Amino acid sequence: MAALRIIFCGTPEFAVPSLRRLAERPEFSIQAVITQPDRPRGRGQHVSSSPVKEVALELGLHVYQPETIKSESSQEFLKRVAPDAVVIIAYGQIIPARLLTIPRLGWINLHASLLPRYRGAAPIHWAIANGETVTGLTTMQIDAGMDTGPTLLSREVEIGPDESAPELAAHLSAIGADLIAQSLLQFDRGEISPSPQEEKNVSYAPILKKEDGRIDWARQARQIYNRMRGFMPWPGSYSTFRGQTCHLWGRPETSGAAGADSEPGKIIPSTKEIYVTCGEGTRLRLESVQIEGRKKISAREFVNGARLAPGDRFD
Repeated sequence: MAALRIIFCGTPEFAVPSLRRLAERPEFSIQAVITQPDRPRGRGQHVSSSPVKEVALELGLHVYQPETIKSESSQEFLKRVAPDAVVIIAYGQIIPARLLTIPRLGWINLHASLLPRYRGAAPIHWAIANGETVTGLTTMQIDAGMDTGPTLLSREVEIGPDESAPELAAHLSAIGADLIAQSLLQFDRGEISPSPQEEKNVSYAPILKKEDGRIDWARQARQIYNRMRGFMPWPGSYSTFRGQTCHLWGRPETSGAAGADSEPGKIIPSTKEIYVTCGEGTRLRLESVQIEGRKKISAREFVNGARLAPGDRFD
């Protein structure tokens, strides 16, 4: 049987394991890699390539970087290559409907949730932030909607109680490499068929905004901690102290409670630990603080430098 002719479409590190897996398997022939144009990245805003482009060049694959996938030249490129399937993983642009029918098997997506739960741009972050203990991966044939296409295969994955978004993303991307390969082969052989999603179970994972990281101290400490884990590395979790924005890290305290009458956000130093009172009598053990524009320091260093007055709190 001839190898499946694949165009791989993706941008971030999450897509890299799948690209490597498809490139090493003889059942697949990657005809080209589509990724976002080189852009300024990081603190220095130096123009650099996407992780997918770097690996594609390492593997000797042809790279195509349209400014927009909606262009006529993109359509001509896809028709000229005439792939059996386009694998799309976190590419970063919406695919117009007129391109979806060009590949024989369609555009096959790897999504980091158990669809139809957590449709949208940030499924890993919101699953952790919402306190989920289980998530997963789903392969699907994309359509004109946002993660609404019929599904092929899925795999359930546990979320560790202290697992952060970057850690879970790395775990899922490694598992997803095998799942996307399996989905392509079984779909091509007729062993699986696209299955419509059940609309009654839909939930959403919208793109993150800076405001999502603002800590609401009226939440329980565990809920705040879940959002700290989920919103790493951006927007992080932050609050305000004496008019200054502070990024905070900590864990829920399990050995004691703040007391139901404690005001949320109140800073309580003890001989060993620094606590912040949270909703429903819970408290967060503060570990480190980074005042905007300064370096990250320990909670103890923060308290010593601040010279707390009774009743001082994070807003």
